[in-house]
Amino acid sequence: MIEWIQAVVQVLIPFFKAAHLVALFVWCGGILAMPLMLARHDPSNADDDYLRIRRATQLTYTIVVTPAAIVAIVAGTWLIFFRETLVPWLYAKLFFVALLVFAHAWVGHILVSVAESKGRSAPPAPWLPMLLALLPMIAILVLVLGKPDLSWIVFPDWLAEPRGGQLPLEVPRR
Repeated sequence: MIEWIQAVVQVLIPFFKAAHLVALFVWCGGILAMPLMLARHDPSNADDDYLRIRRATQLTYTIVVTPAAIVAIVAGTWLIFFRETLVPWLYAKLFFVALLVFAHAWVGHILVSVAESKGRSAPPAPWLPMLLALLPMIAILVLVLGKPDLSWIVFPDWLAEPRGGQLPLEVPRR
């Protein structure tokens, strides 16, 4: 029975990678676009225009960007387990993913504060949240594409090897 599960995992890995990449493109593009959309929240706009801009930014964040972030993180997590990628550059990547999640949450906070208080709260200049999100994005790209040798960083053994709680299937190693 375990052999057929291994075969299914082998078939699913490319689909998880594709879902991870597509979701990352949507998530990163959305996080970079949201500050530009938030900059359109001008208190001098007519109420109808303000409401239209508010709905567009809120729907983009809640229906497009946040689900893409969730899919990217879930698919990436499954890929870690499927491929048993327990290498130092992965932990550095996960640190920058956490920073990207922080940028995502901050943009959401800005969205709520600007949308719910017309004229009382102004969004920051678009370059600031974009820069905050772009720096971890670039770091993640460098780490994933370069896979640098970070063996000089000493990790505890429990981070470098599985702890004996093996998955119910054998996955290939690279």
